[in-house]
Amino acid sequence: MKVGYVYDPIYLQHDTGYHVESPSRLTAIMNYLDKTGALTELIEVKPRAATTDELAAVHDRQYITYVEYVARKGGAWVDADTILSSKSFDAAVFAAGGIIRAVEMVMDGQLDSCFGLVRPPGHHATSDRSMGFCIFNNTAIAAKYALARYNLDRIAIIDYDVHQGNGTQEAFYDNPHVMYVSTHQFPYYPGTGRVEETGTGEGKGNILNIPLAAGCGDAEYLQVFREVIVPKVRQYKPQLIMVSAGYDIHWIDELAQMQVTTTGIAEMVKIIKGLASEYCGGKLVLALEGGYHLEALSTSVKATFDVLLGKPQIEDILGPPKKRVSNPDVLGLIRQLKEVHRLT
Repeated sequence: MKVGYVYDPIYLQHDTGYHVESPSRLTAIMNYLDKTGALTELIEVKPRAATTDELAAVHDRQYITYVEYVARKGGAWVDADTILSSKSFDAAVFAAGGIIRAVEMVMDGQLDSCFGLVRPPGHHATSDRSMGFCIFNNTAIAAKYALARYNLDRIAIIDYDVHQGNGTQEAFYDNPHVMYVSTHQFPYYPGTGRVEETGTGEGKGNILNIPLAAGCGDAEYLQVFREVIVPKVRQYKPQLIMVSAGYDIHWIDELAQMQVTTTGIAEMVKIIKGLASEYCGGKLVLALEGGYHLEALSTSVKATFDVLLGKPQIEDILGPPKKRVSNPDVLGLIRQLKEVHRLT
C-alpha cells in the first residue's frame, strides 16, 4: 500500500499570530507523525505552486490579484475570521498546488492515496472571497485540475469538517462532473448546507448536505455514512474520491459541539477508503481542513494514515467523551435525505 503525504515548511509562513488556525497545527501533526515513526511508512510529496490559470478555474482573477496585493503589502484582515500575512499568498498557492500534486501522484499510479497536510485550509473560500480561515479552495482547484488533466467524468468530494464547505458547494453547484457531500453541524457557521440545497441545472442532485445537530458522535456519524453517503456514492460511481478532512468534529475540539472520537473518524475513513476501492481502483486524495485541538488533530491525522496504510489497529489515546452532552436522533434526518435523494 503506497500512501503519501504533502508537506512543506512554506505552509508555516502563513503567519496568523494568535489565531486558532496557526502554524502550530502542522507543527503538532508533523512532530507526532515523526515521534510515532509514521513518517517512515509514508512517501513524501513536495508541493508546487498552483498557477494563476489553475487558481482561476475556481477563483476570479481579480480576487487572486487582490490576495497577492494584500500579502505583498504586508497583510491584513480580509474577513472577520481570516488574516493574511506577507507570506500568505505564497503559502496559499503552494497549498492549492500541494493538493494538485497529490492528485497527480494518485492518478499517475505512483501512490494509492495521498493526504495533503497543507494550510491555509480551503473549503470556505468562494470564487471572490476569503472567509472562514480559507484563502484559495484547495480541493475544488485540484478537482477542476483532475477533470481537465485526466478527462474524468465523475469526482466525489466528501467533506467531514464540522463546518459546511460553502465554497466547494458554490464551485460545483451546477456541475454534473463533481458530487459534493458534506456532514456538518447545523445551524452553525457559515449557515449553508440545508438538506434542500441539492444543486441546480445539470448538477441537480449532486450536492448532498447532511446537517447534523450539535452533540452527534460516532454512532450518528457512522449511521449517516452507512445509510446515506454510501448508497449516494454508489449511485454516482466516482472515478476519484477526494476528501476535505476536518478534525474539528472531535469531541475535545472546542470550536464546535460534536462528540466524534478518533476511533469514529478512523471508521469514517475506512468507509471512504472502501468506496474508493470499490469504484476508483483505490484512488483517494485528502486535504486538511479544520481541527484546532492540537492533540486531537495530530492523533486523528495519524489514525487516518493508519487506515490508509491498512493497519488493523487504531490507537485512540483520548478515548470517548467523558460525558455525552446530548444524544441526537438522526432517524428523521435520514428519512428526509433518502426521500430527497431517492435512496433505497
